[in-house]
Amino acid sequence: MIDVSVDGKHKNTWIHLVMSLLAAAVLLCLSTPAGAEELDLTGMSLEALMDVKVTSVSKKEQHLSDSAAAIFVITNDDLRRSGVTTIPDALRMVPGLNVARIDANKWAVNSRGSNSRFSEKLLVLIDGRSVYTPFFSGVYWEVQDVMLEDVERIEVIRGPGATLWGANAVNGVINIITRTAADTQGGLVSLGGGSFENAFAAARYGGSMGENTHARLYAKGFDRDAYEYPDGSDAGDDWSMRQGGFRIDSELTAGDSLTVQGDIYQGDINQQLELPSPEMPYLSPVDDSAEVAGGNLVARWQRILSSTSELTFQAYYDRNDRREAWTDQELHSYDIDLQHHFRAGDRHDLVWGARYHGTRDDFNNTSIVSLDPTHRSDDLFSAFFQDEITMIKERLWLTLGTKLEHNDYTGNEFQPSTRLFWAVDATHKVWAAVSRAVRTPSRVETDGQVVNAVIPPANMFMPPILLAATGDGNFDSERLTAYELGYRFIPDHAISLDIAAFYNDYENLRTIEDGPPVFQGTHILQPLVFTNDYSAHTYGVELALAWQACDWARMDLAYSYLDSDLEASQLLGTAPRHQASLRSAISLRDGLDLDIWFRYVDEATTVYADSANPFYPIDDHISLDLRLAWRPIPDLELSVAGQNLLDSSHLEFVQEAYTRPTEVQRSVYGKITFRF
Repeated sequence: MIDVSVDGKHKNTWIHLVMSLLAAAVLLCLSTPAGAEELDLTGMSLEALMDVKVTSVSKKEQHLSDSAAAIFVITNDDLRRSGVTTIPDALRMVPGLNVARIDANKWAVNSRGSNSRFSEKLLVLIDGRSVYTPFFSGVYWEVQDVMLEDVERIEVIRGPGATLWGANAVNGVINIITRTAADTQGGLVSLGGGSFENAFAAARYGGSMGENTHARLYAKGFDRDAYEYPDGSDAGDDWSMRQGGFRIDSELTAGDSLTVQGDIYQGDINQQLELPSPEMPYLSPVDDSAEVAGGNLVARWQRILSSTSELTFQAYYDRNDRREAWTDQELHSYDIDLQHHFRAGDRHDLVWGARYHGTRDDFNNTSIVSLDPTHRSDDLFSAFFQDEITMIKERLWLTLGTKLEHNDYTGNEFQPSTRLFWAVDATHKVWAAVSRAVRTPSRVETDGQVVNAVIPPANMFMPPILLAATGDGNFDSERLTAYELGYRFIPDHAISLDIAAFYNDYENLRTIEDGPPVFQGTHILQPLVFTNDYSAHTYGVELALAWQACDWARMDLAYSYLDSDLEASQLLGTAPRHQASLRSAISLRDGLDLDIWFRYVDEATTVYADSANPFYPIDDHISLDLRLAWRPIPDLELSVAGQNLLDSSHLEFVQEAYTRPTEVQRSVYGKITFRF
């Protein structure tokens, strides 16, 4: 194996080389080479991007530039040109999001706060279907996959979205929206492989089932190699997944449309675990292969009642099974959602809706995680109402709304918001918001016990002590009051600036207190009981700058600053204070693309049960991704991508327990995509 490490002096040489390429591209743009004005190969223009209609902010279509929220959109072209192969890696583009890879098959993703594998205050949706797990409050990112070529856009709201989306949409909402079947007609095949992406392949075919009905089928799979520990040994976290699905879109009448879609997946996820044990050596090494499987079915009906009124009804069923050494779980979710959008006169644009969400779970207790009861059914009922009021025509809008929910853990929850949007003129737009959001308890926080670590005996007469996070039936919701201010500047088609500032006031945050120890024969169990005794504040600024330097070169800069007093928490590490991303999409000539992506992430700390203090430091790091793509004919693309090129490996995050620190590796892969 050839060592191409670029540490130290050589890393600076790489940075200087790439920055020189960027500078050269800018100079070439300014000189306007002959024929360049005919080229428009960098995807969607900035004018078109700001004119994109989003739905996550108000549950109705509105222009991105007119949204009274901190929203960022990742387009299909962004996904293609970034060279990413997973949704979490794509989210690194978004200012204010903290994305870190734990190992080859796990991620930690959060918005505006400290990170963890299960970031409990971030709601994630795929085509309106929630993928938030009630067991631990969070997302299993490794099983949330879609065919990236069929993604229309990813809408990311930083900040509360609870008025419309409900509990757990506290720090943000990520809404992954796929293309309609009518927009994915014909065939597509992509395949490739490389140093970490051992092999991957995807195929999709879309066709017509009548004059007004279109359908598509897809299948995809991959096999990914293992990462390494800091000492260079194999981390044993290689994995493979297989997934398939369909979508049917039908225009039933002039005013009625129906969408039916579904997915199934199955995978084998290898991992090397170190599980706490009351017997010597008190950490039991386990070579585990987690078995994951699941599927979903979604139906969505939309009816246009009049030119100012439309109705949407959605229902879905989702099943997820997970079998691994420390947890054995099965979850069934049912959801029914009704929404009505209409205008009342010239001043009021209203949206209201009602929802039922039910879960039925089946948990097999292990020596690490146990629930009592092991089977539980929970029901959530909610309704929301929001009114966008035109205060000054085409200038000033006030939006008032609230969400009312009833859940089986904390009873009734009330989540209001107020938003103000001011279009100063066509180029300057200002918005402000005050919102309240809650994060309801998970199964573990009320009914569970999780053994996190073991304290070896001080002498031969003392038993070991097992530390176990323990649920409390009185655990309450965590609450947030958020204050936000935003500014958008869009002077022309070549540049746009989006700035958002926020101040978050958290109450009832989760912390722990010692419960009475319990002697269990060979060891002592020390419960660490969940309580709501902590409050905190976070504040920060997020910036997104896009510049179409010329027809064939575009640059996107994202920067975020975050500060807080969360350091005192017993269950939270510290988030990176500074993060930056610089992407450049350059079309060297017709059919030849060069994409460059720099990222900087400041130092942070993460909670780690096997650490002495118990926080584990994460050093700051700079990453570089490069992608070169050639289209010899319009329907065939050959590309090669290099990821994390500046270091042979670096540490991004450490899971709270059970796994050792694992470093993200440099990787290179090639890909062929053919459309027919």
